[in-house]
Amino acid sequence: MKIELRNPKIVMKLSKLGSFHQSKLSFLRSFLKEFKDWEYNRDLFELDEKGFGKAVYSFRKKNRIYSLVCFANKIDDHERSDRVIATRWDAAFTLHDGIPTKNDLERLYANVPKQEVGRLSFKELTLSRANKSIRIFNHVVECLANGKQPDTKIISQVGYLYRTTAVYGSGKFGLADRFRIKNRNEIYGPFRLEMMLVYLVRQFTFDQVNHIAKNQNPKKAVKLDPKICRNLGIGNSTGLGMAPFIVNHPTLLNNWIIARETALKNIREIKNVNNNEASIFMTCVKKSLKNITTWNTESEFQQIKIKKLIFDLNKLKNYLEKNQCFDNEFPFNSIYLWTEENLDDECIEFVVSLMMEPYDNIVNPLVKCMNSEEEKYFNIPTNRTAEDLKKILNFKYSEILKIDFSKKESNQNFWFISKNKEEPRIANRYEEDGSDLEQPLAIARDIKKLYERILICKNNLPISKFLMDNNDLRHVVRRAFILENFPYSEIQDNTIGSDLMPIDMLRLKLSFFGAAKFDPKSDKWLRICMFQGAPLANELKSFNDLWIYNSLN
Repeated sequence: MKIELRNPKIVMKLSKLGSFHQSKLSFLRSFLKEFKDWEYNRDLFELDEKGFGKAVYSFRKKNRIYSLVCFANKIDDHERSDRVIATRWDAAFTLHDGIPTKNDLERLYANVPKQEVGRLSFKELTLSRANKSIRIFNHVVECLANGKQPDTKIISQVGYLYRTTAVYGSGKFGLADRFRIKNRNEIYGPFRLEMMLVYLVRQFTFDQVNHIAKNQNPKKAVKLDPKICRNLGIGNSTGLGMAPFIVNHPTLLNNWIIARETALKNIREIKNVNNNEASIFMTCVKKSLKNITTWNTESEFQQIKIKKLIFDLNKLKNYLEKNQCFDNEFPFNSIYLWTEENLDDECIEFVVSLMMEPYDNIVNPLVKCMNSEEEKYFNIPTNRTAEDLKKILNFKYSEILKIDFSKKESNQNFWFISKNKEEPRIANRYEEDGSDLEQPLAIARDIKKLYERILICKNNLPISKFLMDNNDLRHVVRRAFILENFPYSEIQDNTIGSDLMPIDMLRLKLSFFGAAKFDPKSDKWLRICMFQGAPLANELKSFNDLWIYNSLN
C-alpha cells in the first residue's frame, strides 16, 4: 500500500500545528539518546547552607567537554517574576565549551547573573535563568529536612522545582556564533545544546534541595527519592519571543514537519504489526490516559482541550479493544483513518505521536534530517520568470490567496520588537501605536500583495527585473521559491488576523522541543514542563524510552 504525505495546506494550518504533541522526534528525547554514552560528572559544588553559590556539571566524551556553570542567587520574593522584564532570578546558567578555569568562573560570576545586561564570550554556548516554584521548592526542602519524602500529589500538580524564563544561544549577548560549532557531529541536530543545558539544570535542582535540607537538619535529613526526582522536570515560562522563529526559518520548519509526516506515512504503510509493536502502542495509549490527568491548568481554554483529549483517547481505546485492529493488515492506516473520522485534531495529532513509539527503525534516521543549512536556500533564482512565480503562488498558496486583506479584521495585528528587551511582541494596529515599526512577519498579506503585482506582469518577465521595481517584496519572492521545494515550510494562515491564536505558534515549536503539560496563561504565553519522567544523569546508559508517559500517583 502506498500512502501519500498529508496535504501541507491542511497540516500547516495553525489550528492543526497548535495541536501537535511531543514525540520520539522531539529534541529532548533524541538528545537523551545521543548523549547516553557520555560521561556525566558534578565537577564543582560550592553552595552555602542556604543553597547560594556556584556549581559546575559536565558531559564529556573523548576530548570534547561541555560544562554547565550554575550560579544560585539570593533574591527577595518580590523580585521573582516570569516576565521577561525581570532583572534578577533565583539561578542563572551558562553552558561553557570545555572546562571553565578559575578566571572563567570569576568572569562568568560577574556576567551570567546579569543575563542580557552581562556579556559572555565565544567560550559560552548557551545562557539561561530560572526561578523557583517557591511553594513546591519549600515543601520539598521542609519534608527532606524532617526525614520524609514530599507529598507526590502536591508536587505532581506542578511537576518541577525550577522554571526557566529564557534559553539563549547562537551569538546573543556575546555567546558563540553558530558557525563556530555547527560542524560538531554530536550537536548537529536542532537545539542540542539548549536541551543539554535544561537537562543539567534539572540535576542541579535536585542537588540543591538535598543540600539545603541537609544543612537545615544534618542528623535527620534524607535525600530526595530517585523515583520522585525522575518524575520532576524543569518548567518553562515562554511567550511570543519564540513565535517568529517558525516564520523566519522556513526550511528548518519544513524539515521538522516533513520528518513527522514521513514517519506517519511509513508507519501507515506497515502491512503487518507484530505483537510487541502492538503492545508498545497500546501501553502508550493506556499510560497517556493516566499521565494526562496530571496536566493541571487554570486556563478554561486548556481544561476543555484536556477533557476532550481524554474523552477521545478513551474512545480510541474502546475502538482498539473492540475491533482487534492488529489482527488485520495495515492496522495503523486503519487506525489513523478512524481517528480522522471520529476524533478532534488535538487527539489525532496525539495519536500520530503514539504511533511512532514502537518504531526506532523508522524514527531514528529521520531525526538526523531535522537540521537545515539555511544559507544554501537564501539566493533567489532570478533567472526564473513571472510565469513560474504565478504557478507557485496559485498552487502552493491557494488558501492564502483567498484571504481578503481589504477587511479590517484581516490586518488587525502587527508584530514588532520590544525596545526594552529586544523581544518580539504583537499589538492591535487600530488601538496601539508603533505599526510603523512592523516586522516582516505578515507573510500571508505580503504573499497576497505579491500575487496582485505579479499577476499583471508578462509571463516571460525575469524575476530579476521584477525585483528591480518590487524590492519591498523580495522576502516573499524568496519564500515562494523555497516553498516550491519545501512543501511544509509555510504556515497556511494569516499571522496578523483578528482570529490569530499566537499560542498555536508556541505550541508547534514547543512540541518539537518535547514539552508537555501546556498551561496557557493567556493566548500569548504559557508554562510547560520539560524532562518530567526522564532518566537521571547516572541512568542514561540504559533507560526505557517510554519514560515520557510516566506520571506520579
